[in-house]
Amino acid sequence: MVDRPGLALALSGQIANTRIKKALAQHGLKPAHGHVLMLLSDQGATSQQSLVETLGVDPSVVVAILNDLEGNGLAERRRDPADRRRHIVEISARGTVMVNGIHDAIAAVESALFADLDSQEISTLQRLLSRINTSIDETACTED
Repeated sequence: MVDRPGLALALSGQIANTRIKKALAQHGLKPAHGHVLMLLSDQGATSQQSLVETLGVDPSVVVAILNDLEGNGLAERRRDPADRRRHIVEISARGTVMVNGIHDAIAAVESALFADLDSQEISTLQRLLSRINTSIDETACTED
């Protein structure tokens, strides 16, 4: 595997993905729900269309995620008073509390994953991962 960094990355990614899915499931969330909540937390109120563009997915996927989040009291949608065709989405107070739990859960997973790396190695890994040639279409958020 040493001679196949792509394979090593894929296998490590599967392990990381599984652990993060389990951590988010303890909060009753799928990865896509957690991703959208973190985006809303970071960006503040945003249009539903902006979320579609940021995530690079079909609008129906975003609608399904938002329906779930709204149904659980984690996000709120309202019509834009300036353009009634547009929906504005924002995180709720309960959603903000949930995001703190999400960050803690992910931090715990990362701590275990990177236990054998020092802070400089983790920074180097982040820098290298950001340079890997991927496109938004390949990393799109889904309901899984």
